[in-house]
Amino acid sequence: MKAPLSQLEVVRPRDLDHALQSLAVDDPELRPLPLAGGTDLFVYLNAGTLEARRYLDLSSLRGLRGVRVGRAAVTIGALATFRQLREHREIRRRLPSLAAAAREVGAWQIQERATIAGNIANASPAGDSLPVLLAHDALVQVRSVRGDRTLALDDFYLGYRRLALAADELIVAVIIPWSPPRARAFFRKVGTRRAQSISKVVVATLLRRGRNGAFDHVRIAYGSMAPVPKRARAAEQALLGTRGRAADIAAARTALARDLTPIDDIRSESDYRMEVAGNVLEQCVRVENGGR
Repeated sequence: MKAPLSQLEVVRPRDLDHALQSLAVDDPELRPLPLAGGTDLFVYLNAGTLEARRYLDLSSLRGLRGVRVGRAAVTIGALATFRQLREHREIRRRLPSLAAAAREVGAWQIQERATIAGNIANASPAGDSLPVLLAHDALVQVRSVRGDRTLALDDFYLGYRRLALAADELIVAVIIPWSPPRARAFFRKVGTRRAQSISKVVVATLLRRGRNGAFDHVRIAYGSMAPVPKRARAAEQALLGTRGRAADIAAARTALARDLTPIDDIRSESDYRMEVAGNVLEQCVRVENGGR
């Protein structure tokens, strides 16, 4: 059943402390749901699946919007939009797969509003940015009136749309270590069409060869292939220490069956997804091999 707009209450905090205090209430009926870009709000509203009635509008918290470039990592404020990420010079130069993923998030109107923390907190298995963040060992910084803590994104998803986030906590930043020297990133989204589609398969990898030519750093992450976005650890181990030859690629493809549990849904079938997941991984390794 659709909820009339007149039934929705919006809390506009003065600052971050006020926002955290608004979340630090015992009664879940009084606790507002954090609202960042709001790109999903009217989708749920029109579908009649909107459960929350109170919202915490974070849009005025400018301190959560910035991108801070450091020596070892980049810290992205929770409210940084995908337009910011696709246009940021250092992200385009040093995290090109994140910039590429940002360009795939809906239409440009969505990229103008949608935020990185919203993509994380929405917890969709098909979130375009999430495999890239996993492949780069991203950390999520959360805050409450009780203090701060930092979690690996890999530990953040407990199950389908379930997060390791307490009800009174707010995502304030995402920390992404810079890629190891000589590592190369790869991103690919497969959907029904070339743009503005929900993914059937999303793949992000980060590979580096050691001095002996064998892979000594391997990260492979997928979206739309399990109840949560996740790393393909068995496939990573299958490639680690190899030179990415045909037999090595075949072993990694076989290992994907231990990592991924795709489903049949309105967008695709599980068998198709598994085949595409293996094909894109093979393509990635062959690109790293110079097309061989």
